[in-house]
Amino acid sequence: YITVNPTNACKLPRIVKPEIRPLEPEEIKALLREAQLDDYCNLFTVAILTGCRQGELLGLSWDYVNFETGVITIKQQLQCKDGAYFLETPKNGKSRSILPAPVVMEALRKEKEKQQAAKDYAGACFQNPWNLVFTDALGKHLVRRTVVKHFKKVCERAGIEDARFHDLRHTFATMALENGMDIKTLSSVIGHKSSATTLDIYAHTTDAMQHHAAANIERGIGGNEAQEEVEV
Repeated sequence: YITVNPTNACKLPRIVKPEIRPLEPEEIKALLREAQLDDYCNLFTVAILTGCRQGELLGLSWDYVNFETGVITIKQQLQCKDGAYFLETPKNGKSRSILPAPVVMEALRKEKEKQQAAKDYAGACFQNPWNLVFTDALGKHLVRRTVVKHFKKVCERAGIEDARFHDLRHTFATMALENGMDIKTLSSVIGHKSSATTLDIYAHTTDAMQHHAAANIERGIGGNEAQEEVEV
């Protein structure tokens, strides 16, 4: 019945992407140091060294942690709607397996020991129906705002301002790229839908890497030319 789309004349607001703010090397050291004093120390360690989303970490089950192979499978995430928490598939709808650094598996071992001690102490009061890795002292899933509250306190002690929990994910991705991980592999590890998404988000990092590589190539060529002149 409507021959002209009335929304054609609408001017959409410009999409402003949030600024990515990965932690600096000294901030990472300070964060991990101060995290040792927090109950969620192991959670923060796994977060910054895997790049997993907060919901994926809170929904991580022991069923998907293989200590023998050192592989973690991300198959679900913990979400909340209208005050009710539930498990659903990861953001892109696909599960993925990651092979993290040994320190991550060590943090998970510590968390398992901590959880077992809590279970022994609480007895029948300990209920963990989803077999989650990160729980409170009674086996209940963690609450997002509580995790953020602990994270802010750690950052405050470490002297890190305006940091978000999600910045741990950006920090991992940036470190991975700077240490030679290619875009396609990184995209698979952190669970992006495509490599294009990863490239778009971390374009600033890849630009810096290209400049660095170009400078190294130039120095290499310059060195070769100088050597040729000496040989002549």
